[in-house]
Amino acid sequence: MPVPGSLRKTCRDFLGIDGEIRYIFPARSYGGGAGFLFVITDDRISVITTGAFGRTGPKSVWGGYPRGTRIGPVETGNGASFTFAGGEFEIDDEYIAVVNAADAEIFDRDSLPRDPLPDL
Repeated sequence: MPVPGSLRKTCRDFLGIDGEIRYIFPARSYGGGAGFLFVITDDRISVITTGAFGRTGPKSVWGGYPRGTRIGPVETGNGASFTFAGGEFEIDDEYIAVVNAADAEIFDRDSLPRDPLPDL
């Protein structure tokens, strides 16, 4: 399920982003607990905490990383999870493709599908 446009705007305002948000997805601490939003732009990966009870209200910036930082791989044995910057995170299955696409864009561009309408 795509992240709503209103949440993209909230994250853009919270982080003071002028450029495009390439990818955004919610996550939570492995085993439950705090919620997070991963916001990926052309040059940065920002991880925002949303607190223990919410998934949409930014509370603080957990960390900022260069865009060349790999997010995955996502392990899918007992639910979808990954380790990033020393933290362990869980995501809903529907966001596995988002993590994979964000990583592929930087580390394996040839695996991305071609743009069917490159002149638009």
